[in-house]
Amino acid sequence: MPEEVNNLLSRSIGKFNLSDVLSAAVVLLVCLLLVRLLLRLAARVLRRTKLEERVRRYVLGGLKIILYILTAVFTAGSLGVDMTSLVALLSVCSLGITLAAEDILGNVAGGLVILSSHPFSIGDFIEVNGTSGTVEEITMNHTKLVTLDGLMALLPNKELAGSKVINYTVLGRRRITWTLGASYDAPTETVKAACQLALAETPRLLADPAPSVCLTNYGDSAIEYTVYCWTETADFWTAKCELGERLREAFHKLGVEITYQHLNVHIVTPKNPEPDA
Repeated sequence: MPEEVNNLLSRSIGKFNLSDVLSAAVVLLVCLLLVRLLLRLAARVLRRTKLEERVRRYVLGGLKIILYILTAVFTAGSLGVDMTSLVALLSVCSLGITLAAEDILGNVAGGLVILSSHPFSIGDFIEVNGTSGTVEEITMNHTKLVTLDGLMALLPNKELAGSKVINYTVLGRRRITWTLGASYDAPTETVKAACQLALAETPRLLADPAPSVCLTNYGDSAIEYTVYCWTETADFWTAKCELGERLREAFHKLGVEITYQHLNVHIVTPKNPEPDA
């Protein structure tokens, strides 16, 4: 490929004369002035959009590369260079680069989608394909998450842009759900009173939406009750742990048994047993 380019340039350079060089210089000067004006206009237009600063820089960088390539093509054409062969060579080179860097270009495209659509921001707690963590950094190739275990997870932007993303931070609050099993012997009102007592003694819970307690299932060994309440995102884990402790204390205070998986066996003696043979 480099030898073909050298041969093409060698054949073209031999045909240059002074008028061609002056004409090419004028074309180059005009093209550079146009490139400068177009870049300023594009920067002014992009500043009026809601795109992030990084996205604007990437767009301007790509536009600058395209404009400079067009400048080189027009200048070479004014010198009498065979543009058909040059364009063919550039097309082959660009195709090879595209195939070799398919994954990288896909990640870059995904990064632009993430930065422009804002599904999450730095500091948000998100979950993607079973991986959850706090967004540490958004680059053009990867998004860095810090998991609850203190590990760094790198997610390719190509997969991230096409996957289901759950953002736990963006709305500012989260719902806490606790499910407990109470004995069948415990009255429903007593169990609900114990849950309400635990809710009242748990700090960091929001009054609106109001907490609620529902009977949700009749299990094999217990009746299941589910407690729903809301807290601010920053207090979620602390509030959930505190509520679990208060529920246990409230059940013990009101005499409600928290049952575990068990099996009751009843032995029934017949009224008229058969005589021994």
